[in-house]
Amino acid sequence: MVSAQTSIKRRTAGDVLAAKGGEKLVALTAYHALSASLADPHCDILLVGDSLGNVLYGFESTLPVTLEMMIAHGRAVVAATSYALVVVDMPFESYEQSKEQAFASAARVMKETGCGAVKIEGGVHFAETIAFLTARGIPVMAHIGLTPQSIHTLGSFRARGREEAASLARSNAPGSIEADAEAVAAAGAFSVVIEAVVEPLARHISARITIPTIGIGASAACDGQILVLEDMLGMTERTARFVERFANLRSTMDAGIAAFSSAVRNGAFPTQDNLYGAKT
Repeated sequence: MVSAQTSIKRRTAGDVLAAKGGEKLVALTAYHALSASLADPHCDILLVGDSLGNVLYGFESTLPVTLEMMIAHGRAVVAATSYALVVVDMPFESYEQSKEQAFASAARVMKETGCGAVKIEGGVHFAETIAFLTARGIPVMAHIGLTPQSIHTLGSFRARGREEAASLARSNAPGSIEADAEAVAAAGAFSVVIEAVVEPLARHISARITIPTIGIGASAACDGQILVLEDMLGMTERTARFVERFANLRSTMDAGIAAFSSAVRNGAFPTQDNLYGAKT
């Protein structure tokens, strides 16, 4: 039972669902307390993405990321924020085996991090899992199109849906990506990330389904947009075509580190202002 004096300030999955067709949703990834606290006032959604495996740990893919990693980073992000809905990615091998496995993993994530939702990659094949989780009180954000956990079966990081978009223009018959979108919406997902899907198809899907679409390399017509924070701030060297750099922190950080190194080597740092004197 919630006290009448309790003021619920943080965004919820229900708030995001209600934003369909309204003001654009702003989403970024966040992997630790500092970045999360900076992004929180500006974002509706903070995603603790398994892309932390690439960005923080230097993995070549997201596949080595563990449930324990996601929980540790999710806990830090929740603790450092008060406004944005925090969504935690379900990593590879934590939900695919069965609905029961998915629930056990997701329940652990929710309990141990305090997050407001989890994210699952996949469409039609995971609709039953999404329905199972939502029926048991776990809000689910879906993820379709380019799904990085499936990179070994997809074969590449190229854009998805070119043939489907062309077929749609000819016959108006739904293809596999649209079917994925409709399936996750029907299963109870409160939103869906559409990644690297050709613009006409992403625009069509966003107009068709009843839940908010969060685009990343998809369409400006999506109900919101998400980027990896470090890509958006210009901290990473290589990025996908869909990334726009809104800052160039890599060069700023490089210059600062070089200045520190030079100051240490030439004796300019530390100065007396940086040191503690003895009591007189």
